[in-house]
Amino acid sequence: MQLVVDGVNKSFGSKKVLNDINITVKPNEIICVLGHSGCGKSTLLNLIAGFLKADSGVLQVNGEDITGPHKSRGVVFQDHALFPWYDVLTNIAFGLTVQGMPEKKAKVVAEEYLNMIGLSDYANHYPDELSGGMKQRVGIARALASGPNILLMDEPFGALDILTRDTMRKELLKICQELKPMVIFVTHSISEAIHL
Repeated sequence: MQLVVDGVNKSFGSKKVLNDINITVKPNEIICVLGHSGCGKSTLLNLIAGFLKADSGVLQVNGEDITGPHKSRGVVFQDHALFPWYDVLTNIAFGLTVQGMPEKKAKVVAEEYLNMIGLSDYANHYPDELSGGMKQRVGIARALASGPNILLMDEPFGALDILTRDTMRKELLKICQELKPMVIFVTHSISEAIHL
């Protein structure tokens, strides 16, 4: 699995956000995209996710153009984006059921990822019953459950306190060592980028 971003440009109206961006990411690499707010980090991530289209340039995974969202690219947002009306297990299983997996099997897979993030005791809890760090762990489990080769993370720890952020970075590295996805991690924190 290789990601290629070649000569990518993106503007919104008259404002040029990305100018001739070039990146090649190899399998199992963790790449941090570092920069200040408003510099285009999230725009680049959204292009790779397939949520946006570039004005020009090439975005490819394994030689195939990125033309839209795909289950091979999981996204973890800054805001956990969990469904408040679903319990934790159902939140993790949701993407699998949308992809056509039978609900019973999807919940078995979701339980595996719930165990991986250390929250198996919270399967029947709702998002508003969880701490910020727990919600982000559920968001990561949901993104990983569909088996993506590329994990796109848009400042997922930005809203967490410093101690929880440190714990979450360690958890992420542990998950990456086990599952070995390619990770594109957007941050404005130099220390976070260095750590990862």
